[in-house]
Formats: sequence, structure tokens, C-alpha cells
Amino acid sequence: MVTEANQPQPTWISVVRLLRWDKPAGRLILMIPALWAIFLATGGTPPLTLILVIVFGSLATSAAGCVVNDLWDRNIDPEVERTRNRPLASRALTIKTGVVVGLVAFACAFGLALYLNPLSFWLSVAAVPVIICYPLAKRVFPVPQLVLSIAWGFAVLISWSAANGSLEASTGLLWGATVLWTLGFDTVYAMSDREDDRRLGINSSALFFGDFAPNAVGLFFLGTAALMLGVDLQMHLHPVSWLALAIVVILWARQYWQLRNPEISREIYGKMFRDNVIIGWILLAGMIGGTLLS
Repeated sequence: MVTEANQPQPTWISVVRLLRWDKPAGRLILMIPALWAIFLATGGTPPLTLILVIVFGSLATSAAGCVVNDLWDRNIDPEVERTRNRPLASRALTIKTGVVVGLVAFACAFGLALYLNPLSFWLSVAAVPVIICYPLAKRVFPVPQLVLSIAWGFAVLISWSAANGSLEASTGLLWGATVLWTLGFDTVYAMSDREDDRRLGINSSALFFGDFAPNAVGLFFLGTAALMLGVDLQMHLHPVSWLALAIVVILWARQYWQLRNPEISREIYGKMFRDNVIIGWILLAGMIGGTLLS
């Protein structure tokens, strides 16, 4: 007799899992830098329509990136403990379904990009090859998290230019902060897969930095904080933004000391990744307060 527990999941649930909508942390952590940019670029009062376009655009782009990643890795994910139950890896969905879902996600992102000004639109187009090539980078580039970080940085460039039609010195500082922040939290994320990646010959920043990985993460977060402070000073934000940054620095320092513990469990790495979502919201709150009160 076939039990309920052995019944295959409905296709729509597998599609939700393919898009990672069952794991909101990864979706929010891309959306947050985009929101940083539009709130800073508009002095804390972006139009609601622009907020909605950026929110849904980041969701569509993130979904497309997840599908592309899983299509590239469909024969590798079954060999990794954390990813073996993904829909394409477990064959819950076919490759054809994955391609169709990915194309729909890219089409949604493209449709939303048409609302933006020409600079933002072409920056959106420029981001696509980076998104597609990230999974390939894991096979040929020693620090593939850098490619992912550059992809994350496009969220800042696209959103800032969408808000005011140009890029400024502060945009560059925020872009650099986003790239370093992403390098930090994604290196933490990669640390949970080190043994599997080493066995399969997959590159990651966690393997590249080796025993120095905790210190590398600490330096990435320190660099993020320094560039964020530069944004505060460049834009003459109210000191409330400094308070938010100070809170975040304390949280990053705590993560750094935890990473130095050689007995840390895999579950802690995932928790640190999710905690960076909270950190991103704290920084956003500081930026909003800092612009409105300045």
C-alpha cells in the first residue's frame, strides 16, 4: 500500500521549491540592497510604484537565478547533503519544466525592467550574463562568490539609477559595501558545504581561504562597515544611521567570533546567513531614518 508520506509532491509545490519561495531569507537578502539604494537615492521617500517594481523585480530575478543555478547543478546537487532534495536534483521536476519556469521568471523581470529608465534597463540587461555564469564559475573560478557578489551589486546600480536617472559617488560606495557584504555572508554559507565541495571538485571562497576563511569573513564585514560609514558621511545622514551601523558591527563581530570556533555545526552557518537578513533590515532602517532626519 502506498502511504501518504510516499506520495509525490504536487508539481506546483515543486515549482515553489525550485524558485526557493519556501526559503524567503535568500530572496530578501537580494531585495535589501535594492531597497537601500532607492531609499538613499530619493532621500527616504521613493514613489510606491518604484518600490513595487524593485521588490517584484528582485523576486523575479532571484527566482530566475535559482532556476539557472539548479539547471547547471542538477547532476551535482544529488551528491551534496544540503541540496540533494532540490526538485531538479531529485527529479521531482524535469529539465524541460525547469527551463520553462526559468524563462517565465526572466520574462517577468524583463517586463518590470521596461518600466525603468534606459540606464536602469541596460544595467538590468548587463546583469543577466553574470547571473547565468555564476553556477559555471563554481567549476572554473577559485572564488565564485565574487561573481555572485557582483551580481548582487547590480541590485544597487539598477535601483539607484531607477530612482534618479544617474549614478553618484555614494552609489559606488554602496555598491562596494554590497559586494563585500555578499562575499562575507555567502562565504559563511559556503563553509557548510566545504567537505562536499572538496570531494566533488567544486570551487568556493570557503575552500579558497581555507583556515583563513573566518578572518576573511571578518575583513569583508569590516570593509562593508567602512564603506557604509563612507555613505553616511558622503550623504550627510543623521547620526541615527550611525547607531544602526554600530549595532550591525556588533552583530558581525559576534558572527566572526563564532566562526573562529573549530567545532561549529553546519546549522550555525545557515543561522548566520539568515541573521544577515535581519542585519540588512537594521541598516535599511538606519538609512531611512538618516535621510529623513538629516
